Amino acid sequence: MKRLFSILAITGIMAFGTVNATTIANTNTAITTVTTSTIQAEEAPAEELGFHQELKKRFIEGGPGFMGIVLLCLILGLAIAIERIIFLNLSTTNTSKLTQNVEDALSSGGVEAAKEVCRNTKGPIASIFYQGLDRTDEGIEATEKAVVAYGGVQMGQLEKNVSWISLFIALAPMLGFMGTVIGMIQAFDKIEAAGDMNPSLVAGGIKVALLTTVFGLVVAIILQIFYNYIIAKIDSIVNDMEDASITLMDLLIRNKK
Repeated sequence: MKRLFSILAITGIMAFGTVNATTIANTNTAITTVTTSTIQAEEAPAEELGFHQELKKRFIEGGPGFMGIVLLCLILGLAIAIERIIFLNLSTTNTSKLTQNVEDALSSGGVEAAKEVCRNTKGPIASIFYQGLDRTDEGIEATEKAVVAYGGVQMGQLEKNVSWISLFIALAPMLGFMGTVIGMIQAFDKIEAAGDMNPSLVAGGIKVALLTTVFGLVVAIILQIFYNYIIAKIDSIVNDMEDASITLMDLLIRNKK
């Protein structure tokens, strides 16, 4: 539930920031239009638009329909990606330090002291250690099964909601392509209604149609970068979990002797 609230909060913040940015952008557009008209009246050269202004201009030209849906995919995808990155960073543990502390605790205070060390350490590796230590009275085989089973649970927690990011990566360009196809159909409808192949009649519609594809691909590229980072982070943590599990079993075997 806390993660759901975190995702909703991040989404709300990003959406609120987008609305504010759009409002400010529209105000700047009006001011820019008046300024441009004045400059043109004075026959002075107009300045070129900056990157973000050009991006905003193209986004508005794309229309609120498919562009709004593509923007929603970006906001939701980024919200989930940021939540996952924060969670994964908090789940990262200094495995060598934890292993050394558990080994020292086993040597000095036994299993209960080692369990206390795991309770005071955050992260999935400490949780796996605790579950393994909690089953030491049942034998090495039971301990190993507990470690493997709880490791699968922790892996599921690490990969939670990641599939939604991949969905938005696939959905954004598809929505862009759909907007392009619909825009092309509308352009040909105008040609049919006019009964004349006038380039100026359909050029604007075709340009708007292609903009949806461009922004869909941009959204997919941005989310793909975050997705690859998250997957790499998960793989790193999972590898640490597997190595730590083997080390824990070795410690328990040595401690039994």
